[in-house]
Parts: sequence; C-alpha cells; structure tokens
Amino acid sequence: MSIRRLSPNQPASFAFTPATLAAAKAWMASFPAGRQQSAMVPILWLVQKQEGWVCEPAIRAVAELLGTPVIRVLEVVTFYTMFMLEPVGTHALVQVCGTTPCQTRGSEALLAVCKRRFGPANHRTADGKFYWQEVECMGACANAPMAAINDRYYEDLTPEGFEALLDAFAAGETPAPGSAIGRQGSAPAGGATTLTDAKLYDGSLGRKMKIPNLPPKASKTPRKPTGAPA
Repeated sequence: MSIRRLSPNQPASFAFTPATLAAAKAWMASFPAGRQQSAMVPILWLVQKQEGWVCEPAIRAVAELLGTPVIRVLEVVTFYTMFMLEPVGTHALVQVCGTTPCQTRGSEALLAVCKRRFGPANHRTADGKFYWQEVECMGACANAPMAAINDRYYEDLTPEGFEALLDAFAAGETPAPGSAIGRQGSAPAGGATTLTDAKLYDGSLGRKMKIPNLPPKASKTPRKPTGAPA
C-alpha cells in the first residue's frame, strides 16, 4: 500500500456550504443516536464534491460535526484512495486504470498520452486544469481499456479517442460517458451472439402458447398424528 500524506499546502480554513451541511446532517440522521460516526465516509465524499479534495481544515470540521477525535477522520481519509489529499484539476480529475485486463487491451498507450500532455502522475498541471493518476481496477474490465474522468467512466478507449476526450474537457465541455464503440453495458464488442431473437425473452412467444387446462387437485384428508387417540 502506498503512503498517503496530506498536502503541505493547506488552506487557512474550511466551511460547509449550506447544501453540503444539510446533506451531511441527513446522512447523520440515518443512523441511531450515538452512531453518527458511521456517516463519516459519505460526509467526507460530500466535502470532496464541494472542494474537489479533502483538506486538513475540512478533516477537523468533519471531526467536530461528528463529535469524534480528529485522528479517526484522518485514519479514514488516508486509507481510502477515493479521497484526494491535494488540489485536483479544475476541469478534470483523470484516473487511468492500469491493471492487467486494461493493460492487455492497451492502457499503456493511454498512460503515455497523459504523460505527454500533463507530465508526471499525481500532480496538477501548470494551468491548474488537469490532475491525472494511474489507478487499480475500477471494475470495468469487460470494457477495457478505460478511464474515470471526474465522476464518469469512459470505456473501450483508443489513444486517439482519449485525446479527443481530453480536448473536450480542456475546452470546458463534459462529453457523454460510456463506451466509445457504443456497446450496451458489457455486451460483446461485436454485438450479441446469443438470444438474438427478441421473442425468446420478451414474453411474446409465451403469450401464443396454449396451456392445457389441468384437472383440479383432489382434496386430501388430514392425516392423524402417529399415536393420537381415535
């Protein structure tokens, strides 16, 4: 496991927006009295959605809100890699999967695009627009190679298509997520190979079948328990 530390550059303060605070309190109300610390992960996620990352003043604010020691929040935020510990790009946080399924399908070419465009991983670009990193499996192996950009998955990528995506984000656009080749979910890349006749699963075939009327079941006399009096 990599060592995760807080950024040396921290803001002077943090404040929940009214919307974030309302959502945080809603999460806290989902748990029994005295168990509000169970809402720590979703509240930290709300903080990250508000700020783009989780700063040290925010960690203290979450601890105060939940009535728990700061070290408890620090333990959580440094354990889960979903939480960013330094400022990310204003336009895009790019996370390229480099695990084996994606690697065998060309993820190294996507990583090369990021290195050429943005420089070393785990750093924000000079213009502040992008932050990129290589990550472990994100569960879209059937549609490899893929990358998560902000909160959306972009799958079945090619280096050229990936470049076009990054150009769109650089221009302030938000391209539609999903498969670059238009496949539905994790369907085969060339389209379905089984159940190609819709009548086999849409119920229309069953409606045409004539089901014979079955004779009524004969009523059964309850059997007396063994050893029961007559």
